[in-house]
Amino acid sequence: MQYSVCRVPWEHAAPLLKTVRERVFICEHRIPKHVEFDRKDRQAIHMLVCDDLSQEPVATGRILLTGEIGRIAVIKEHRKQQLDKLVLAGLLKVAKDLDLKEVFIHSPLDAVEYFIKHDFCPVGAVFMEAGLPKQQMACATMDAAVKKCYLSH
Repeated sequence: MQYSVCRVPWEHAAPLLKTVRERVFICEHRIPKHVEFDRKDRQAIHMLVCDDLSQEPVATGRILLTGEIGRIAVIKEHRKQQLDKLVLAGLLKVAKDLDLKEVFIHSPLDAVEYFIKHDFCPVGAVFMEAGLPKQQMACATMDAAVKKCYLSH
């Protein structure tokens, strides 16, 4: 399968980004819609991955100017393609382009090992967010395991 990875602003791609996040976070994970979509979406830089054959959006993620990475979501049927790594690599490239020294994510506990493999380290204690236990994970952008990722703008 072939995929296109694009860096997009919310105002241009909101319907596509929402499609992915609604399927993953609202339908699968039962996150309330008013929690999933927040004011930060308008300020964030988003990554969007589309299936080249169907032209359907299949993955997304966002980064804020504070370095907070979040809302990484991949449609269930495409998870074996490891599109999460493409999204993360794209977000880390954006962080470097913005000259951010560090990025962080509020990771679900079952994903902590995944982020450790990508050069993130736990910071602080476990906390609750949207009714789920989370661990803040941080990474210096110069240490981040960024694979080659070609972005369309």
